[in-house]
Amino acid sequence: MSDKKKLWKIGSNVLLVGLIILLILPAGRAWIQQGLMKIGLFKPNLEKPEEVSTNTSQVDITSDSNYAGVAFSDDNGEVVNISDLKGKVVFLNFWATWCPPCKAEMPSIQVLKDKFKDNNQVVFLIVEIEAEKEKARDFMQQSDMDLPIYYPESQIPSEWLAGAIPTTVILDKTGDIAARHEGMADYSRTDVFDFITELINKND
Repeated sequence: MSDKKKLWKIGSNVLLVGLIILLILPAGRAWIQQGLMKIGLFKPNLEKPEEVSTNTSQVDITSDSNYAGVAFSDDNGEVVNISDLKGKVVFLNFWATWCPPCKAEMPSIQVLKDKFKDNNQVVFLIVEIEAEKEKARDFMQQSDMDLPIYYPESQIPSEWLAGAIPTTVILDKTGDIAARHEGMADYSRTDVFDFITELINKND
């Protein structure tokens, strides 16, 4: 075997081992997933779910609806009730600290949140569903992000979270589900910003 063939074989083996390690390690998987998002894959679904009809999706959050009792708390124990967010667009992301795709999409959510940093018409609730407060705080700090982490204080409506994470739900100013996406997605995209801006500017 020639020296060139030997070098090529060694290089191929090293590359293969490196890829396997990246796929095994959570940080490696997140890096690959983020790379795939940057090239245009994992576009979020910005349409109202077909299974949610007008009769069931419209939420009167001033009444005794299913969503009226939905609440989340932050690290300081301050409780936010969905009924208190009437008139604002709400971006809800459901995740867990053990979920690599959840972590992989977080930087894109940070970018989206930063775009609305001076707009009080949008509320971001990044809901860690298993109340792993210390792990959630550590992840945000290590990743140099300041996303507002919340934890469930009530049952999460099945129309929002059916079991799969990550799941993201965007509510319009009346509490209607404007969009729902299961799985990892790139929320730093211009179309997501435009979609939320349209919801903000829409008359009630």
